[in-house]
Amino acid sequence: LGDDTVYVQLTNPLSVIPQPKQRKTRKFAAVKRMLNPKDQRLKAVQERKSKKKKQKTHEGQLIKEVKKTPSELFFKYNSSLGPPYHILVDTNFINFAIQNKLDVFTSFMDCLLAKCVPIITDCVMAELEKLGPKYRVALRIAKDPRFERLPCQHKGTYADDCLVNRVNQHRCYIVATCDKDLKRRIRKIPGVPIMYISQRRFSIERFPDVNNAPST
Repeated sequence: LGDDTVYVQLTNPLSVIPQPKQRKTRKFAAVKRMLNPKDQRLKAVQERKSKKKKQKTHEGQLIKEVKKTPSELFFKYNSSLGPPYHILVDTNFINFAIQNKLDVFTSFMDCLLAKCVPIITDCVMAELEKLGPKYRVALRIAKDPRFERLPCQHKGTYADDCLVNRVNQHRCYIVATCDKDLKRRIRKIPGVPIMYISQRRFSIERFPDVNNAPST
């Protein structure tokens, strides 16, 4: 035709813009792996099950082992406690007595109104030696000959477990400590008094014969 017209083909503008690819989420169920049958974790579970099966039985009934109550206990009253009182001293008790400017030996007498034998174990002495020069005064007091030394035959120097085990075996001790965790553990053992420092003097818990004992 004689026209110089140019025809342009229109395209969709959205098709020109590159669209981002969709990320495929990883399916965790597809990646689940099986444990090796020789795995140590499976062996531990099997050993527990085998121990439960091997429980003692008598005529088809399970035999339950009940802890024997100590003979010196009359309900919660401990008849084996009497003067001279044997007091197991914890690591922090001596340090708290120094901070409150209390003489350990005279304060024991003022609290219990009787003769007292303070006892310190090897693990308590080892803890005081590990604490360094900051506790050198407490270490010097612990080495006093008036303290009775009790040897330890267990491994390690953790004093809390040692004191709890000794009190469980022999209910003839008073435990002197200011540690909250240790006091909580000893309260679960009937017939064992706890000595602590309150209002700049020694007080005793679960010991009704003493005037300084709290009313609770």
